[in-house]
Amino acid sequence: MRLLLHWVVSALSLLFVAYLVPGVRVDGFGSALIAAAVIGIINATLGLFLKVISLPIIVITFGVFWFVINALVLELASGLLRGFHVANFGAAFVGAVVLSLVSWILHWLVRPRRPATTY
Repeated sequence: MRLLLHWVVSALSLLFVAYLVPGVRVDGFGSALIAAAVIGIINATLGLFLKVISLPIIVITFGVFWFVINALVLELASGLLRGFHVANFGAAFVGAVVLSLVSWILHWLVRPRRPATTY
């Protein structure tokens, strides 16, 4: 159930990014769901590999290079899919930053709350 919720929240985040960032376009909620799944798969495979091998650069740039890798993932997903389009690297970079922030906020809002424990 959490995986489905994460997938829907990621798709909503993509729609929000397409609304905010010029140069990023998503044709509809169905396209956003497919794009979220493809971005997740790319992030889990190629994105993870790139982040591991570029860890020294990520540390030196205080994490900014992380967004470069995420922008490359967005551009790759854009090239693989119809209905999801990123115009250029600048739009992909801004989109990656906004997507990270929006996704983090939405996931924080929908996460299950743990009951307070007393000792």
